[in-house]
Amino acid sequence: MQTITAGISPELSKNSYPIHVGSDILRKSSLILPHLIQKRVAIVSNSTVAPLYLDELRTSLESHGISSVPIILPDGEEYKNWQTLNQIFDTLLSNQCERNTTIIALGGGVIGDLAGFAAATYMRGVPFIQIPTTLLAQVDSSIGGKTGINHPLGKNMIGAFYQPRMILADSATLNTLPKREFNSGIAEIIKYGLIRDNMFFDWLEENMTKLLVRDYDVLNEAIRRSCKNKIEVVAADERERGIRALLNLGHTFGHAIENAMGYGVWLHGEAVAAGTLLAAKLSKRMHLIDDTEIERIQKLYIQAELPIVVPDLDPEKYLHLMERDKKVDSGKMRFVLLKCIGEAKVYSDVPTSILTETLVDCAANE
Repeated sequence: MQTITAGISPELSKNSYPIHVGSDILRKSSLILPHLIQKRVAIVSNSTVAPLYLDELRTSLESHGISSVPIILPDGEEYKNWQTLNQIFDTLLSNQCERNTTIIALGGGVIGDLAGFAAATYMRGVPFIQIPTTLLAQVDSSIGGKTGINHPLGKNMIGAFYQPRMILADSATLNTLPKREFNSGIAEIIKYGLIRDNMFFDWLEENMTKLLVRDYDVLNEAIRRSCKNKIEVVAADERERGIRALLNLGHTFGHAIENAMGYGVWLHGEAVAAGTLLAAKLSKRMHLIDDTEIERIQKLYIQAELPIVVPDLDPEKYLHLMERDKKVDSGKMRFVLLKCIGEAKVYSDVPTSILTETLVDCAANE
């Protein structure tokens, strides 16, 4: 097992938390106990994950005298909304959960976002722990304190920054993850290599085959290096006023895809993969990268069995959806573009004509 310290402020000792990465560590409740204020927790999970891992977690906690209130939600991105959030509040209130009752998220990114937002707002803030069970959540969404829900007009439009007290990433839980969802998480792993860690990108090119078959050594290393990259970015910019925006590579396009197709039709990582290739091709049109780098990026996504072509929608539809993205600043769309593999920058001066040409060309090549 490897433990990484996530420091989320310049005064790291005052605001930091551990990220435990390893195989078969879910039952090690001794890792959780130091972060509990009282001997009672609420565990938020969903109808897919709960039958697999909820009893194991509850039994482990009970062996140390910790009682738990289970909150089982329906599974799917389409349930990341006010109605589902209120189910959490209803259970917390009906069970008289207190201000010191820790909320534990046991599940993927949707559960982490919902449980985190509930923790940030229930009684104006209660302790929160993340136990992510999908690859995407282990390497991305559980880290950094972003919580929230979707709105019919946009993804993640309502939420709060709220840091967990710890993260426990057990790679053994990925054994039950469907192949499509596992591959979706790889899209976020590749992102770190593209935006800031070219050596990691090289490593992924060499180890993608082992990663796809879930070799524990390679998988744990990929999770560890992804976590390390993300916490370094978040520590420098917790509330996304600067460098943290680089983590949105491919997301402006990706969120538009998810919205246009209907939440859940395209998995988040699938939309980010196609959106990243679109951002790379836009980068080329802006004379930032060349064909050689495009080919390397595309080859790695193909090897990871991820989509590299966006859905064939009217470019005006894409533009309309992207204009509503929460990353729009002063009425201008912002795009994370690649200067090379391993370096990215945010641009807010992309000409609409070049953006439209890129969308048309990518749709035409489908």
